[in-house]
Amino acid sequence: MEGILRREIILSKAANRLIGIIAFVVLMSLSAFVRIPLPFSPVPLTLQTFFVLLSGAFLGSGLGAVTQLSYIFLGLLGIPIFSGAGSGPLYFFGPTGGYLLGFILSALFIGRFIKYAGNNLFYTLAVFCLGDLIILSSGTIWLKVIFGYSWNKLLFIGFLPFLAGDLVKALSASTTYLKLKPRLKEIL
Repeated sequence: MEGILRREIILSKAANRLIGIIAFVVLMSLSAFVRIPLPFSPVPLTLQTFFVLLSGAFLGSGLGAVTQLSYIFLGLLGIPIFSGAGSGPLYFFGPTGGYLLGFILSALFIGRFIKYAGNNLFYTLAVFCLGDLIILSSGTIWLKVIFGYSWNKLLFIGFLPFLAGDLVKALSASTTYLKLKPRLKEIL
């Protein structure tokens, strides 16, 4: 009887990976609604970076990027899943478009380099912080393109306000990843 209770419900790794992609797209969509507007910045604080970091770590480079591309594609199609219930192609060309691109690049980076962190919290946190810096840098560069502000102003509206919160999200993602990694690596 114990053997029956321990049997996996889903035996196919391909099905598990597809479910992982769908789950992270849903989590990205829901986390976009955890939003704190900043009066001095056109970019709000959201919970999305937490799930970007985890999607790259758990799903790997390719599937992590596919997850972020799927999220962006659904938003571009008009499903209101971006921050503030935004959607459509014009949203992508707004102030947060560079951060959305950074989601893809970050998932690629984390998926590629997380294996070198092993089970070490410090190294995992370092990889996640670098992935987060990719998001913030992409967003800040995009703000430069669309607004043309000076780099000093851009640092104060698109980069520095997010560092403390993103450090907390990276630390939370690191501990979550290390706790769930043994079980999820078995099924993904």
